[in-house]
Amino acid sequence: MGASLEGKLVVAISSRALFDFEEENRIWEAGDEAAYMRHQLDRLTQPARPGIAFPLVKKLMAFNTADTQRVEVVMLSRNDPASGMRVFASARTAGLHIERGVFTRGRDPFGYLRPLGAHLFLSANEADVRQALSIGFPAARVMTDATPAGDTYPREVRIAFDGDAVLFSDEAERVYQAQGLAAFQEHESSKAAQPLAEGPFKPLLAALHKLQQQADASGMRIRTALVTARSSPAHERAIRTLLDWGVTVDEAMFLGGLDKGFFLREFEPDFFFDDQTGHVASAARHVPAGHVSSGISNPA
Repeated sequence: MGASLEGKLVVAISSRALFDFEEENRIWEAGDEAAYMRHQLDRLTQPARPGIAFPLVKKLMAFNTADTQRVEVVMLSRNDPASGMRVFASARTAGLHIERGVFTRGRDPFGYLRPLGAHLFLSANEADVRQALSIGFPAARVMTDATPAGDTYPREVRIAFDGDAVLFSDEAERVYQAQGLAAFQEHESSKAAQPLAEGPFKPLLAALHKLQQQADASGMRIRTALVTARSSPAHERAIRTLLDWGVTVDEAMFLGGLDKGFFLREFEPDFFFDDQTGHVASAARHVPAGHVSSGISNPA
C-alpha cells in the first residue's frame, strides 16, 4: 500500500508564512526571478528565521510521536524548486520534520490542496487564499507583521476563531449589514434553535476536535476559543450550532463590538482567524492573526 494522508490533520503552508522571508519577497516582487533564486541558493546554509505561523506549526507537529503520525505539514509554495531547498534545510535546522512540498515557480499553488485534502492553508498571498476558500478549503492570509506567539503554554495549541463568515456562514452578518443591529438581534433570537450553516473554518474546528480526542501519548492539548462581536441574545444560536455539530470550544467571548485585540492578548492564541480586516489588524497588534477573505465583508 502506498503512502497516505488519510486520517491526519493536514496543514499546507507557504514558505513566507512559516519563515521570515520578507527580504527575499521584496526581491521576488521586484520581478528579478534570477536574483531571487541566486539569493536563496547563496543562503542555503543560512537558516531562515521563524515566521508568524512557525510556533503554531511546531506545536501541531508535537502531536506526532515515534509510533503515530497524526499531523502532516506540507510546504505549498510559489518558490522555484531550487529555492525550495533552503525551505527544507531551514525546517530541518528548526527541528521540523517536514517531508513533503510542492513548489510551483510563481504559478498558482492552491489547486494542490485537493489531492492533499488539506484542513488548513496558510499563505501570505491574498489571491491564493481567496482561491483556496472558493474551492472549499479553510485558508487565511497570514499577517507577516503580526506579534509573534508567546511561550506561556508550550504543551497547548491555542486557536481562536471569529464566528460569522469564519466558523459559521455569513447569513447573520448579511442581515446586520443590510438592516442594522436591532434587526440582527431579532433575526438571531427568532432562529435560535435553527443551526447556522457551516462557515469555511468549520472543517478545521472539527479536525482539531478529533485531534484532541486522539492526543494520548503526545502530551499535547488543544484549547479553542470563539471570539465574536455577537452578544446576548444572539449568543444562543452560536452555541446551539456548535452543539448541533457535536464539537466544542473551550472558551467563548461574546464581546458586543468591543475591541477583540485586548481579549485575545489575554487568551494568548497561537493563531486567530477573522474575516474582517479591522478585527484582524487589532488582533495582530497582540497575537498572530490571519485574514479569512470570505463572506459579505470581502466582496470578490
